[in-house]
Amino acid sequence: MITWIGLCAGEIWRYLDKHEGKGSLKGAASEIKAPEETILMAVGWLAREGYIVVGGNLPNPVLTINPKPPRTKSC
Repeated sequence: MITWIGLCAGEIWRYLDKHEGKGSLKGAASEIKAPEETILMAVGWLAREGYIVVGGNLPNPVLTINPKPPRTKSC
């Protein structure tokens, strides 16, 4: 399951990148061929890790690529 969520997260990132870093949850769901539950888990994962910002109101929040993504840990 983690693999599918990760792959879906990549699709969400590509969707946002294609739309100048911003899009709606419904827009992403309409372009990504994945179950709604998987899309929601992937959005949660990206938001929790700080890669995207979720704003706006339900039922159609706005997804935005975080302009200041988290730093990656170096060795």
